[in-house]
Amino acid sequence: MRSPEQPGTVRTPMYWEAMAGGRVRCRLCPHQCVIPPGRTGVCRVRRNVDGQLVLEGYGRVAAIHLDPVEKKPLFHFYPGSYLLSMGTAGCNLRCRFCQNWEISQVPARTGVITPQEAVELALQVRRRGCVGLAYTYSEPTIWYEFVLDTAREAHRHGLVNAMITNGYIEPDPLAALLPWMDAFNVDVKSFDPAYYKKVVSGRLEPVLRTVEAIYRAGQHVEVTTLLVTGLNDSEEEIEALARWLASISPDIPLHLTRFHPDYLMRDRPATPRTTMEKARDVARRFLHYVYLGNLFGAGGEDTICPRCGAVLIARDGYDIHVQALEGGRCSQCGLEIPVRGPIRGEIGGI
Repeated sequence: MRSPEQPGTVRTPMYWEAMAGGRVRCRLCPHQCVIPPGRTGVCRVRRNVDGQLVLEGYGRVAAIHLDPVEKKPLFHFYPGSYLLSMGTAGCNLRCRFCQNWEISQVPARTGVITPQEAVELALQVRRRGCVGLAYTYSEPTIWYEFVLDTAREAHRHGLVNAMITNGYIEPDPLAALLPWMDAFNVDVKSFDPAYYKKVVSGRLEPVLRTVEAIYRAGQHVEVTTLLVTGLNDSEEEIEALARWLASISPDIPLHLTRFHPDYLMRDRPATPRTTMEKARDVARRFLHYVYLGNLFGAGGEDTICPRCGAVLIARDGYDIHVQALEGGRCSQCGLEIPVRGPIRGEIGGI
């Protein structure tokens, strides 16, 4: 990874148009930012320079790590494997509870990496269980062009791509990206449009549209909802979310993640265990695979057969142990289990 001053960060941005008075409109995400000369959009990486949209975030990486796929979280995609994970600085939402605010909501130091260099790094750690790349930590949509270029390069070398996203992207850019992505985890931050407006500074409908489009395209998709104490954790809202997901497919995994005080919500307590467990019980009435994140113990991250109740994959942190899953089916009752990719050994870890 090189310093930001070195060349290689110029890339013509996609999905924008020039407007009268030197303004430009960005058409990448649902904000549809109209940007005056010298200013940036909500994401802070797309700037109007003399009536032209300039991408300042191409290849600028704020974090890069080799992560277990379960950390994304993706529980039904190459279990036990690893993804070279990278993220840039900035975001196109303003979540008051942001858990990665140090790189998403405030200026952060970045280095520079090219798509070819990123793929080469992933290939170098293949022997350690790396099967591809993940675009994560902050919102990958904001360095869309880099993600697209890197994903294409990764596929040419037999690597998979996973995008961990807030789903706040317009249909055309998403459609162009879908052939190069193999898995998504989409943050559906609430099932309440008012919550999106007040707490997230966005809209719910485009996110739901994104999840539906990914599933229709045949790509692997899992959904995460951070349960913020007293705001989006009611049983009624969890039921509405689960019903909607089940209307697409009851096999879509749902990760209900425990909130901890952070960023602009440091005075709000962590989500109680009882609230998390009730939410799981409600969601399981409609969905086959519901997980509890950031809540250790009690088997909240185990994959359980929805027909017979056998523990298919037990998880202890990021380690996995296959108990009743053979050839993609429950070894107890024979039900086919939706898991993409091979499972790396009986117990995860490097």
